[in-house]
Amino acid sequence: MLARQGGGRFLLRIDDTDAERSREEYVDAIRADLAWLGLEVDGEERQSARLDLYEAAFAALREAGRVYPCYETAQELELKRKIALGRGLPPIYDRAALALTDADHAAKAAEGIAPHWRFLLDHDAPIEWVDLIRGKQHFEPATLSDPVIRRADGSWLYMLPSAVDDIDMGITHVLRGEDHVSNTAVQIQMFTALYAAGFAAADGAAKTMPQFAHEALLVGSEGKLSKRLGSLGCDAFRDKGIEPAALVALLARLGTSLPVEPIADRAALLASFDLATFGRAPARFDDAELERLNAAIVHQLEFAEVADRLPAGMDEAGWHAVRPNLAHLAEAADWWRLVTGPIEQPAFSDEDRAYLAQAASLLIWGEDPWHALTSALKDATGRKGKALFLPLRQALTGMDHGPDMKELLPLIGEGEARARLEGAAG
Repeated sequence: MLARQGGGRFLLRIDDTDAERSREEYVDAIRADLAWLGLEVDGEERQSARLDLYEAAFAALREAGRVYPCYETAQELELKRKIALGRGLPPIYDRAALALTDADHAAKAAEGIAPHWRFLLDHDAPIEWVDLIRGKQHFEPATLSDPVIRRADGSWLYMLPSAVDDIDMGITHVLRGEDHVSNTAVQIQMFTALYAAGFAAADGAAKTMPQFAHEALLVGSEGKLSKRLGSLGCDAFRDKGIEPAALVALLARLGTSLPVEPIADRAALLASFDLATFGRAPARFDDAELERLNAAIVHQLEFAEVADRLPAGMDEAGWHAVRPNLAHLAEAADWWRLVTGPIEQPAFSDEDRAYLAQAASLLIWGEDPWHALTSALKDATGRKGKALFLPLRQALTGMDHGPDMKELLPLIGEGEARARLEGAAG
């Protein structure tokens, strides 16, 4: 939304530098989900195709003394963290590897122990930026661990390649969750170090650090971030019959001061989009609210938009008849069976059977057969309200409720309607 509103480009970047965790089916799923949501990307990049660039950046940072090798195992690091916490200190890396000598490194190499690499934060430079959602941010780098940027096997972690890509691609805005705020603080120092090392956008654009916006995380209806919510993908919503427009309408306003409304028009959502409306409080994801939005969106859908998803034989008149009763589009098939049959009628009292026999005899087909029939029956029997309408609906549809009978009866047709009335009359 930010890219579209600002006339920018929205890029899909596949972070696939970890060969063990990256699979092509995951990439296909991301593309499919974006397509289902109607989110069109303006370009796609894969980090696995950009490894030479990361090597060059790493070499420049190493030359500048901003990366250094370390050898601690995960167990050793965990022990260090526990000791620091026990002493009331921040559980950050103690930079012990900086004290290693050339002889120490040679000994590790002789043992066949490859190092992992950390980025050396500048403790003399406080990290500050104005977040587009959270406002002014301030971090003291001494309270942060020097981040591992490269594993012992040579593979890359998230931090450095992303910063390199942002510079190379000329990225202007980064939106992400508030759990990345401390990562942004670290990456800002990486940007500064990379700029000093001579990195620029591929097109030679000015070295301008991206603007950052960190959104509050979603919480479930129980008031905390749930594993169920965190694991939901688009397929879960598709399987439940949620329309993509409903999900977009919810997410476009969730966590903002604007009301969540069933707005299917993307242009209208874009017109009201403003990062200034986003709050810092956790945004509550409510399944009931999504269902309410979905029903309202379905009620707005035109026949041409859904024709290929409707049951065989349902035309525009059929769609307009059943649409107000739908919470999910798939339910159209259940209501369409009231037209195509067969239906299961309830047992009627003797009085109602006689009434339905009279209805069959008074059925006259015309432009509005339902009102013609009920008017004739009201005059002939004196019935009104529920006593007038309910037995007719039950005989014609087998239901106590449902679509407007004025629209439904012409779809059932004269012959079938008379047969159902006569059948109910016995």
